[in-house]
Amino acid sequence: MSTHTNPASREWQAFWLAIGFLTRIPMLTQIDYSQRLMNQSSLYFPVVGLLLGACYVGAYTLLTLAFSPLISIVLVVILHLWLTGAFHEDGLADSVDALGGGYTLEKRLEIMKDSRIGTYGTAALVMALVLKVALLAEASPVWLGLLAAPMVARLTPLLIMGYLPYVTDPDKSKSKPVADGFSRTRLAIAATFTVFASLVLVLYEPWLLLWGLCATLGVALVWGSYLRSQLGGYTGDTLGASVVFSELVLLLGLTI
Repeated sequence: MSTHTNPASREWQAFWLAIGFLTRIPMLTQIDYSQRLMNQSSLYFPVVGLLLGACYVGAYTLLTLAFSPLISIVLVVILHLWLTGAFHEDGLADSVDALGGGYTLEKRLEIMKDSRIGTYGTAALVMALVLKVALLAEASPVWLGLLAAPMVARLTPLLIMGYLPYVTDPDKSKSKPVADGFSRTRLAIAATFTVFASLVLVLYEPWLLLWGLCATLGVALVWGSYLRSQLGGYTGDTLGASVVFSELVLLLGLTI
């Protein structure tokens, strides 16, 4: 990246790089790509989640004009899979395949790198999608689940990166640049943004903020501890799985 790029321009590029990393949305600015910029982009993961959530709320609002709430939710989930390229769901399937079918660290990492999906991964993916549709159908209000869950859930992988080491082949992982030299300062900024944005969204139901924080920290702690025992750290796929788990736990709170 050019040494003459000013800080504001670097942050703008980092924001668009985060969008390009997590979604199919085209980056509407020229990116002077570097590993450092990729690392900086992690700050904006919750922001990207909020933007995705806004897209889902808009789509749901329009779809309910023509279809039932359940059909609209299914269509929004399909939109989500297209917009994100099933990025996190792919991580879930690969993680469950590896952790369910591998009996050594080397075998688990080998399975995780395999592009094919196995029985464990298929079962986990199907159940996760079915559960997500069911939870959204029962959520009250639905718009809050669609808007807040994608934002808050994308803080979870940053928390895991903050206290676990990165393990996998460094030359073959898409998340390697994000993992290298991960900044805890930027993690704190991302967490602060997420908390304040959540506070605004759930002002009329303060307990939902507490639930969201506990769910995010809980998934990061439980899933992170399991990854430490099974892998000795995290991989890009396991970070994707953490987003899916967090969304499901967060949505569960909206059904209570």
